[in-house]
Amino acid sequence: MTAVLGAAALAVPLTTAAAAAPQPAVAPATAASGSLTNLDHLDFLLDEATPPADVAGHSTYRQAEEPTILAPWTYADARDGGTFQRVGGGPLDPATGDWGQGAFNADDNTRAAVVYTRHWELTGDPDSRQKAYELLRTVAYHQTTDGPSAGNVVLWMQPDGELNPSAEPVELPDPSDAGPSYWTARTVWALGEGYAAFADDDPAFASFLKDRLALSRGAIERDALSKYGQYVESDGKKVPAWLIVDGADATAEAVLGLTAAVRAGDDTSATAARQLAEGVAAMASGNTRQWPYGAVLPWAQSPAMWHAWGSQMPAALAEAGDLFGEDALVKPAIADATGFTTTLLTAGGPDNGWFPSPTDCVQIAYGADSRVQSLLALADTTGSAAFAELASMQAAWFFGANHAGEKMYDPATGITYDGLQPDGTVNRNSGAESTIHGLLTALALDAHPAVAERATALTSVESRVGLSYVEAEDAVRTDGTVFTPESSWTGESSWSGDGLTLEARQSATWDIGPSDTGRWIEPVVWTEPGEKSQSTWRGGGALKITGPDQGISPTPGALLPYALTAPAAGKGSQVDVKVQKGELTLDGLIVRPWISRLVLGGDARSELVHSSAVGPQRTGIGAAGVSSTVSVYDASGALVRSTSTSGTVTVVVPPGGFAIAQG
Repeated sequence: MTAVLGAAALAVPLTTAAAAAPQPAVAPATAASGSLTNLDHLDFLLDEATPPADVAGHSTYRQAEEPTILAPWTYADARDGGTFQRVGGGPLDPATGDWGQGAFNADDNTRAAVVYTRHWELTGDPDSRQKAYELLRTVAYHQTTDGPSAGNVVLWMQPDGELNPSAEPVELPDPSDAGPSYWTARTVWALGEGYAAFADDDPAFASFLKDRLALSRGAIERDALSKYGQYVESDGKKVPAWLIVDGADATAEAVLGLTAAVRAGDDTSATAARQLAEGVAAMASGNTRQWPYGAVLPWAQSPAMWHAWGSQMPAALAEAGDLFGEDALVKPAIADATGFTTTLLTAGGPDNGWFPSPTDCVQIAYGADSRVQSLLALADTTGSAAFAELASMQAAWFFGANHAGEKMYDPATGITYDGLQPDGTVNRNSGAESTIHGLLTALALDAHPAVAERATALTSVESRVGLSYVEAEDAVRTDGTVFTPESSWTGESSWSGDGLTLEARQSATWDIGPSDTGRWIEPVVWTEPGEKSQSTWRGGGALKITGPDQGISPTPGALLPYALTAPAAGKGSQVDVKVQKGELTLDGLIVRPWISRLVLGGDARSELVHSSAVGPQRTGIGAAGVSSTVSVYDASGALVRSTSTSGTVTVVVPPGGFAIAQG
């Protein structure tokens, strides 16, 4: 599970050992009146370090004159009395004060720099300007400036400023500067936005940032863009070979920095920005009725994986498409928003991972914020109100419209909690990653006041009807064999539980419950390369499968959803299959209604109705006694019609389109 853990490992504390005395939860907001952005908790996480001045390949701006740098502690564990204790990653060595991983990391340094830079640009706050300056100096120190790894980045730093390129125990991917990485991509993000912000304010510092941006851009050109235009195969899918660490997620964050730099006058970054964006766009997949429903997938090595954290692919495409005037870059971002994000919202919110079954239903701020950023970027690029309205419903997750019914970000303290479990339990730690992404959403909302007003008024989930999942082993009748995989993780996807094997002439029946709408059924099937099977699904037609070639995927074999040729009838509550030839190995069934629905309440009411049907669908929307504006959009986010009502109204939703009632 290298790619997943390597980029998301910082979301969960690895230790609770003390590193600093507990501090009280911060006092009421000191932010400007009406602002959602409160930097107090992130300020609390910041600490100073004095890195060695004689480390080969590592230096920063004015290091001799300003030897101290600034960085946020990686984790903050909740303590009694509303206090937090700052901690590092891995075990603490009390003799040396070092952590197995480190106290600070390049990922959080870069994203914290983006927070303070954006806050300074939005408000003119001189304190945020100074902290942006200090954090960008820290970002630069993590870079390797010469040798074969020039432009790459060391991830971890100890409390005294010593870099730690070899975490204990050993981490995968390697946290050193040995090759391309998520932290190199995020370094480009921070340096690009930093250069744009300081270009007029401090030309000397901006020049330094531009040079360091060129340094890491050069590493990306060497390690990734040297393969520009080349495609490879991954489980039968054609994918681009020039993504950073094969990740559209990592690449997208680099694109955000490069496009910001180009807008500020750095023409040398234009080619890399465009080429990387093209690679991200090439990861768009699926359609209205078939996995992954138009999503831009994050990892070229797996067509069976989507994760919420780092999912700023649509945001990067919207920014690049707008910058270069290329509709071909914006189009996949729109499909992701109208087809996949609506599916995600109605299914349960920003789950950590669908692999491809919805197996990791933990939700974290990084994932929720990535969806908000993407929707608002599309709203700005296209001018369509559709994406602003969706953004308000997604951002409401931070203010209580989630399955816990609790705030995940508190504007009065600046605290963002570390995660929301599937059972509604809240992880009340508040480390750097969560804090940063809560603040990035707050900053985006402060820049979009109408969206902010709506999002903060939506504080509860009133109802949800959307994508669901039935385990294969839960068949009500079968003569097949239930088995337990040796490991749930295949190397590129994840079994949701046990599996069910059906041989020729064997069958199974599942109860999927009644519905008032048609439903698409997608069996999730494991196949080895070249393996063939043929099965007949009652009401769903025949399903013929040939296992795809492995290509660059980590595992010889694939766990993928296959769309049946016909929908399940709305009133039917059972799905049947009989195998005709070969062997059918099932993980489960994805069940997706033609009409999905999400209703959020609080001081306002928003209702989203989304269609996955291939033809127009009539449905009701609104609530008795509630005055609302109902807007119907097609699959491109274009407004079809809008009406005012004080009750329910019947609308016709275009294929793949959606309607939103705001009251």
